[in-house]
Amino acid sequence: MSTEVRVPTLGESVTEATVATWFKKPGDVVEADEMLCELETDKVTVEVPAPAAGTLSEIVAAEGETVGVDALLATIAEGAAAPAPKSNGGAPAAAPAAEAATEEVPVMVPTLGESVTEATVSTWFKQAGDTVERDEMLCELETDKVSVEVPAPASGVLKEILAGEGTTVEAGGQLAVLLAGEGAASAPAASPAPAQGAGGGKDVEDAPSARKLMAEKGLTAAEVAGTGRDGRIMKEDVLKAASAPKPAAAAPRAHEAPKPAAIPDAARAPIPAEDAEREERVKMTRLRQTIARRLKDAQNSAAMLTTYNEVDMSGVMALRKEYKDLFEKKHGVKLGFMSFFTKACCHALSEVPEVNAEIDGTDIVYKRFVHMGIAVGTPSGLVVPVLRNADSMSFAEIEKRIAEMGTRARDGKLSMAEMQGGTFTISNGGVYGSLMSSPILNPPQSGILGMHKIQDRPMVEGGQIVIRPMMYLALSYDHRIVDGKGAVTFLVRVKEALEDPRRLLMDL
Repeated sequence: MSTEVRVPTLGESVTEATVATWFKKPGDVVEADEMLCELETDKVTVEVPAPAAGTLSEIVAAEGETVGVDALLATIAEGAAAPAPKSNGGAPAAAPAAEAATEEVPVMVPTLGESVTEATVSTWFKQAGDTVERDEMLCELETDKVSVEVPAPASGVLKEILAGEGTTVEAGGQLAVLLAGEGAASAPAASPAPAQGAGGGKDVEDAPSARKLMAEKGLTAAEVAGTGRDGRIMKEDVLKAASAPKPAAAAPRAHEAPKPAAIPDAARAPIPAEDAEREERVKMTRLRQTIARRLKDAQNSAAMLTTYNEVDMSGVMALRKEYKDLFEKKHGVKLGFMSFFTKACCHALSEVPEVNAEIDGTDIVYKRFVHMGIAVGTPSGLVVPVLRNADSMSFAEIEKRIAEMGTRARDGKLSMAEMQGGTFTISNGGVYGSLMSSPILNPPQSGILGMHKIQDRPMVEGGQIVIRPMMYLALSYDHRIVDGKGAVTFLVRVKEALEDPRRLLMDL
C-alpha cells in the first residue's frame, strides 16, 4: 500500500510552485511529518512533510520542476520496505540478484515553461560510466531565455547519454539512462555518446552562473576557491577571484583554444605569431547564440523604426527627493525612477493601444492589460522578466517587484514563467552610461522604450538659458502595426507624465 505526497495549498491566488530541494531520495526510510522537500513560490518557501511513515518509493516531480496545487510529488510505500540489500561477500551476485539490486532510471527533460517546447543540450558534466550522486548536476540545457540544470534523479552510474551536446531536445524527452541501486557500480556502462562531459571528475558541480562567469573572465575551477556547500563554486567566488591580482599571462588554455581545423576562415587575414599568442578565443554559449539569433530575427521580421524625444527630469527628481525617505520607511523599498517610467508607459499605452498589441498572422491582437517587461543585464546575457498587470499596481508594488526580479535575474533564479507574456518592454541603458541608443524589439511585442543617462544640459525656457537634468527617450516600434502618429503621441504622453508627475496621480 502506498501513500501519495501532493502539493499543499500555497496561499490565496498562488497556483503553482517550483520544487527547490528534496531532502530524501528514493529508498530512504521516512517518519511521519519528516520534511521531504521544499517548494518555492513567488513570495514564500513551503515545506512538505511526509503524510505517513514508510519508504520513499518514487519521486515524481524533480528539483526545478514547476508544479500546481495538489499535483503529485512522490509516493511513500508504507512500512519499512528497505532498499535492495547490500552484498555481504565479494563473489559476483547471481543474475536475478543483480537485477533486483539495480534499476534503470530515465533522465528526462524537465518542464521548460509555458509555450517553450524545446531546448539545446549545452553541456554534459558527466560521461557514460561516471558515478553520480542524487541531485548532482548531470547536464545543462539552454532555451531562448534561460539555462536549465538537469540533476540526477537518483544515485548510481550514468549508463548511457542519449542526447549529446548541441542536440535539440523536446520537453519531456529523454536525455540519458541512469543505473540506480546497490549493483549499479558493477554494471557495465554503454558506450559514451558523442558528447563529452565537462565535469572533469569533480564530485560537486559548481553553480551555473559561476561557470558562465568563469568562462567570461577566463578562469578555471582550479583558480577559484569555492565557498558553497561541499566546496561548490558560487558566482561571488568567481567575482572575488577575478578581482585578485593575476600572474603573468600563460599560454591559452586548452578549453579556450579550439583546434585550427575546427574554425576555418579563408577570408581572415594571416595573424602574426606574436599577436596570436596574445589572443583568447572563447566559444559562444548557446544562450548567447540564441540571443544573437533572436535579435537578428527581430530586425528581419519587423518593420522596425525608432522615434526620439527628450524629457526634463526635474519634476520626477524633485518629487523623489521630497518623498524618498517617507516612501522607504513605509514600504521598505527605495523609490526609484522605474516606477515613474512604468506608470507613465501604462498611461500612454491606454491612449495608444496599438503599441501594446501584436500581430498574429493577419490579425492584430490588442492587449487590454499591461505585462511590462523590464530588461535586465546578467552575467550570461540580457533577460526580460515580466511585471504582470503593471497597470493595476501602485508605485510601491512596482518598486518591490522590480527589485525582486532584478535580484533573481542576476542570481539566475528566474523561471521561464516569469519571462513570458510581456506586452511592452522598458530597457534602461542609462545605468551603463548610455546617452542615446535605438533599442531592438522583443518579438512579438510592437514597442520598446529606451531610457538613457540623465545629463545636465542648457535649455531655453521663457527666453532664458537654464540648466536642466535631461534624458533622451527612444521608442522603437513595429511600423506594420504602429503608425508614426501613434508612436510620437505615445512618446509625448510619456514625456508629459514625467515632466509633471501629478498627471499620473490624476490619470491625465
